[in-house]
Amino acid sequence: MTRINLMTYPIRSKICGITSPQDALHAANLGADAIGLVFYEASPRCVTIEQSQAIVSVLPAFVSVVALFVNAQPSWIEHILEKVPVDILQFHGDESDDFCRQFHRPFIKAVRVASSQDIQAASLQFPHAKALLLDAYHPHLYGGTGKAFDWHLLQQNPPSRSWILAGGLTPENIAQALTITQAKAVDVSGGVEVSKGVKDVDKMKRFLETVDLHFKFKKDFQ
Repeated sequence: MTRINLMTYPIRSKICGITSPQDALHAANLGADAIGLVFYEASPRCVTIEQSQAIVSVLPAFVSVVALFVNAQPSWIEHILEKVPVDILQFHGDESDDFCRQFHRPFIKAVRVASSQDIQAASLQFPHAKALLLDAYHPHLYGGTGKAFDWHLLQQNPPSRSWILAGGLTPENIAQALTITQAKAVDVSGGVEVSKGVKDVDKMKRFLETVDLHFKFKKDFQ
């Protein structure tokens, strides 16, 4: 059997918390593989249906649209799916695997990481998730804290399934994060903003360029 070296595939990047068509287009043109739309009213990055429709309308082909929810009612999620072309669902609340899979869409489940046990438990609890999104733990917030968890936990006890690195990533620390974790996919929001919900083009550019350079460096030295 031929073994596949995953480092031969580029590191995937998602820019989350997009609130305008301009930011979405900048992210796509800079090389983001996906953009995230937040449908959680408590978030400063929450978008309306009208906003999200305008955002999706400017995206080029092959850029995925991820819709983020936190403990939302199924009827609200279904309403969004009827109105907005969404490729992947992302759940940040206390949803179960059965809840997440009822919408018959690929889904990502966010995990607030305080210890390696949190990662392993989620791997078992969400067998139908396309990937786990590993974020920093906060006792009261479901994400968007701007904080990183201890990346060395992933060296000690890596997840047994596909995963995405998130939480406190910035253009300044993404190279270190990738070196420590060997992540194959990353998710950034506040780390590439000028203010909450408004992306900084230069920060997005530097972030995505660093991810690309890290992949090329690793590939060249294999």
